[in-house]
Amino acid sequence: MTRTTFNRLRDVKDSLPHGSSAVIANELGIAADDVRDFFSGNAKADSGYHLEPGPDGGIVMLDNTRILEVALRLAWEVKNAI
Repeated sequence: MTRTTFNRLRDVKDSLPHGSSAVIANELGIAADDVRDFFSGNAKADSGYHLEPGPDGGIVMLDNTRILEVALRLAWEVKNAI
């Protein structure tokens, strides 16, 4: 399980280029709405995404980090112009 803050997830989302939700969804074989919900805090109850009140928008516990991992890779690629 990975622990982060909601604000950190928003920072990752904000670092992604336009259209990244569709790219992430396509790579993972999921719906783009699931990716958008992940970053907005509206993930499905059975998605392994648990948001608790706390500092920086709340504490987020992730059972599955696939979306975050792909998003971080895309953000790194954009930053480093690969």
